[in-house]
Amino acid sequence: MVTLKRTNSDDIDFINLVALLDQDLAIRDGEDHAFYNQFNKTDKIKHVLVYYENGIPVGCGAFREKEPGTTEIKRMYVHPDYRKKGIASKILNELEIWAKEVGYTYTILETGKNQPEAINLYQKLNYIIIPNYPPYEKMDNSVCMKKTL
Repeated sequence: MVTLKRTNSDDIDFINLVALLDQDLAIRDGEDHAFYNQFNKTDKIKHVLVYYENGIPVGCGAFREKEPGTTEIKRMYVHPDYRKKGIASKILNELEIWAKEVGYTYTILETGKNQPEAINLYQKLNYIIIPNYPPYEKMDNSVCMKKTL
């Protein structure tokens, strides 16, 4: 059974999944990890989604306002044992529905060149590559994307 829970950044299942995400990103980002990590704080995120399969938290994602009308997708993660099942697409789709319900027109996000599977997912879901937005504008490893909701 699949369950999608809308919650916030205080949720323990979200916190635990983000810890796994951060371990993965530390490897992928290499020397740039300290720079990226400072923008991935999860405290006070009001819009968090946790994906459960048979009661087990296996994926998450979140969004927070970047500017009026635009929200930034953050902390997308699916546990490696559950990848390639369409879970990330389901999480992102639900985040977009929620963002639209709250009144946002656009979603933006930043991912890294060392995450080709993420780039492919976002492009498959109609995100377009845009110029890197602050604070990523000088980061060669960053790929920024946008979608109209």
